[in-house]
Amino acid sequence: MLKLFKFLKPFSALIAGVIALVFLQTLSDLYLPTLMSDIISKGVMNGDTDFIWKTGGQMLAIAAGGVICAIIASFLASKSAVGLGTIVREKVFRRVESFSLHEFDKFGTATLITRTTNDINQVQMVLVIMLRMMVGAPLMAIGGIYLAFQKDRQLTWVLAVAIPVLAAFIIIVAKLALPLFKLTQVKIDKINLVLREKLTGIRVIRAFNRVNHERERFGEANSDLTNNYIKVNKIMAFMMPAIMLIMNFTSLAVLWFGAWRVKDGMEIGNLMAFTQYSMQIMFSMIMVAMMFVMVPRAQAAAVRINEVLETEPEILDSDNVKECTLGRGYVEFKDVSFRYHGAEEYAIKDISFTAKPGEMTAIIGSTGSGKSTLINLIPRFYDVESGSVLIDGVDAREMTQECLREKIGLVPQMAILFNGTISENIKFGNEDATDEEVRYAAEVAQATHFIESMDEGFEHRIAQGGTNVSGGQKQRLSIARALVRKPEIYIFDDSFSALDFKTDAKLRAALKKEIADATVIIVAQRVGTVMDADRIIVLNEGTIAGIGNHKDLLTTCEVYREIVASQLSEEEIA
Repeated sequence: MLKLFKFLKPFSALIAGVIALVFLQTLSDLYLPTLMSDIISKGVMNGDTDFIWKTGGQMLAIAAGGVICAIIASFLASKSAVGLGTIVREKVFRRVESFSLHEFDKFGTATLITRTTNDINQVQMVLVIMLRMMVGAPLMAIGGIYLAFQKDRQLTWVLAVAIPVLAAFIIIVAKLALPLFKLTQVKIDKINLVLREKLTGIRVIRAFNRVNHERERFGEANSDLTNNYIKVNKIMAFMMPAIMLIMNFTSLAVLWFGAWRVKDGMEIGNLMAFTQYSMQIMFSMIMVAMMFVMVPRAQAAAVRINEVLETEPEILDSDNVKECTLGRGYVEFKDVSFRYHGAEEYAIKDISFTAKPGEMTAIIGSTGSGKSTLINLIPRFYDVESGSVLIDGVDAREMTQECLREKIGLVPQMAILFNGTISENIKFGNEDATDEEVRYAAEVAQATHFIESMDEGFEHRIAQGGTNVSGGQKQRLSIARALVRKPEIYIFDDSFSALDFKTDAKLRAALKKEIADATVIIVAQRVGTVMDADRIIVLNEGTIAGIGNHKDLLTTCEVYREIVASQLSEEEIA
């Protein structure tokens, strides 16, 4: 947690205030038993009513001051903890934003959400407790022992026995609870994963009548988490009564042996003060025990947070980046090879081709041939293992990621929309776009008809993930989002698969005019989508099987002929 506490620097003044106020509160708590001892010994025993009133007034004033200090300290501690949580959440979010797709695959979405929310909350809660107790508990224990020793040295042997017993018990409890607290975070990850899969995949689950199966999966994860909590709570439930038992036996021993000391001449006021100091010492030990309970869980959470913060993204901007300049979007692959982490086989190997401005380059191939992998290398979602991807003659790795991606308008294979209006989703491609530009982009993307049929038109709200529009509508809105960006390079990753042939043809005809000066790269499964392209790249098992136009490939590329024959009739081929 110390690694996270370095972010508390902006709150140094608040923390200093908390420490000072807790110090004053603890001093007031320690002084009260001495005043009570004086009331009994000097006031009650001597029948001095004025002394009782005077000292009692002092006790009330000191107690009130202690309460005010405690309230202000709690406020400042909470403010510091919330501030730390805000900073750490921002740091985690920014680090996650910088991750490549490999880091996302490594962590997983569910655990990143848990680490950003639940884990940071755990650290916040413990910080409040620590700020209140890290000064109060030790000072209360040390001060209580010293003052009790001053009241009667012979009775302190009772504390010499009770304190080690209580400390040993707390250590045993902490050793039993720590592994369970670490497991709790893992099990929360698991339940979040199952829940997220259930919510995002609800259509598939219902379509295949797997509702009961998913209910059982969630039940197992839920029961696993519950059982772990029960084990922890059993330990906690045993701890408090055991601590109270030790405290009560300590009080009983103090009173028992104190009675003998009174018989030998000890003042009753000192015995009462000694009893209270022994309770304060015990309560300080309980505060330490609470920290032992809370800190291990927060420590486990802090380790998980630091794991995210200390993970260096694979894809970083070069130290010697070249100036971002306006180009034409000339794309060239030079002997590019790439394989995913942990894979023995290359996803793509020895890929070389050029995609020129004003031309349409199409990529086609069977499922798993490396089409999407290839285009993911252009915006540097992954970095090439060997070879280079050049944009206007500059290696993509020598450009800033921001500059590189400014040049690209990507329409992904799985169309992703965000919670907000249709207009806001299209403007996601260019936040400065005017309403006329948004409308025009939608018109080119063949989306205007269904948008205007909706109640609020362009102000119609899209649900999270675009669940309230069809697959074809999502694809057309994604295309409009890329068009409004007006980039140098358009990448369409199987972006027409959900469209019927008529809409596909109309869309491609409208696109041809709009993107005439840009570099266009289309990944497609349908021959009808790519056959008019200036250049078709045929991929087969990660390598290039052929490059050329439709007519040339029919005579020179066996793989392309097989794809065409599987989709078109002999008359259409002719």
